[in-house]
Amino acid sequence: MTYCVAASVDEGLVFLSDSRTNAGVDQISTFRKMTFFEQPGERVIVLMGAGNLSITQSVIGALQERLEHANSVLKQPTMADVAHMVGEAVRDVYRRDAAALSLHNIAFNVEFIVGGEIRGEVPRLFLVYAAGNFIESTVETRYFQLGEAKYGKPIIDRVIGPETSLGAAAKCLLVSMDSTLRSNLTVGMPLDLAIVRRGEGRVTLHQTVVSEDGYWQRIRDGWGEALRNAFHALPDVEIPPPTGG
Repeated sequence: MTYCVAASVDEGLVFLSDSRTNAGVDQISTFRKMTFFEQPGERVIVLMGAGNLSITQSVIGALQERLEHANSVLKQPTMADVAHMVGEAVRDVYRRDAAALSLHNIAFNVEFIVGGEIRGEVPRLFLVYAAGNFIESTVETRYFQLGEAKYGKPIIDRVIGPETSLGAAAKCLLVSMDSTLRSNLTVGMPLDLAIVRRGEGRVTLHQTVVSEDGYWQRIRDGWGEALRNAFHALPDVEIPPPTGG
């Protein structure tokens, strides 16, 4: 399984993904789920994929093969056109592989978060589905999740808003990831964290977060302690005293 999450705030975009692709009793494997297409100062595009690994890699491979062509993600006029191109690549892979996969009872399971900035546009964020169609983030819905979304959703709903700084948004997504890691073994370290600041047209920050990272440990331990303190600060449920007799 996987957990990928991205948020859009006024200052730009934040992306975070885990790297686990398989978790069994005797087999745990990892694979990077974040891909960049970049022309610094002109455009930056970030993809995060979830679902069947062979399908996600086929889609990314198709996009990379087209980089030298006139019709590539690096030559699209808008981020909506980029999302459309990712959707078309998904459909191409479906037409090629879906029938063969179905013969082995393998579902065509894939989704992508696509975000970035093209000069002349504000940063934009999209969610591309397995059918190749997509939606864009809005003022009301400023984030997208892939994979094991339920554990890390509450903190994002409570924190992320348009005025949230990039640093605070990154912290929020890391807390969201920590909640997911604690509750689901199919999500695992290391993590990929990327930030795109509005107006820069490049990856402002890309960091691989490992278990030994000092800031990650502060997030993990501090959030757990804060939750316990908040819990104990709330009043207990009042239970009537036992009756005599």
